[in-house]
Amino acid sequence: MRLARMDELELLREIESAADQAFRTIGMDLVAESDPAPLASLQDYQHAGRAFVHTEDAGLPVAFLLLGLLDGSAHIEQVSVHPTYARQGRGRDLIDAAEAWAEAEKGLHSLTLTTYANVPWNAPYYARLGFDVVPPPAWSPGIRALREREAAIGLDAWPRIVMARNLHRTIGNREHPL
Repeated sequence: MRLARMDELELLREIESAADQAFRTIGMDLVAESDPAPLASLQDYQHAGRAFVHTEDAGLPVAFLLLGLLDGSAHIEQVSVHPTYARQGRGRDLIDAAEAWAEAEKGLHSLTLTTYANVPWNAPYYARLGFDVVPPPAWSPGIRALREREAAIGLDAWPRIVMARNLHRTIGNREHPL
């Protein structure tokens, strides 16, 4: 795993488009047909050092994660794995890299994300990785604004939730990193 290079950003758009085709299999054609992240947006993440890639043997990206900062947390904006490389732990590895970055680089204490509640490779997957649902009364102002933007572009056609993972857990009387 490593940070994305500028010359790989178009490949990230292709990975996202390929990964989104899985939504077609569960009747979410709107998601499957959506445009990938704009190149300018990817450039912003890359320039900020928050576009992580997982590569195949030849060094080409096959999965990526875009990480933002939102209300004092690291916020996972996007995780996409090319279908050829799915179910191999690449998404989990990217999330772990985001966690390490959040702790080491910024001293942050949580990862947040928004996701589809009933899509097997969304909320149930993140729950297995230690993310918990954050109820609306506990949403920060930035999360609330993000959810409003998501609703405005039609993502609420299917139930969406906010999830968070603390980057430290308390075991006994001692705090341990995940």
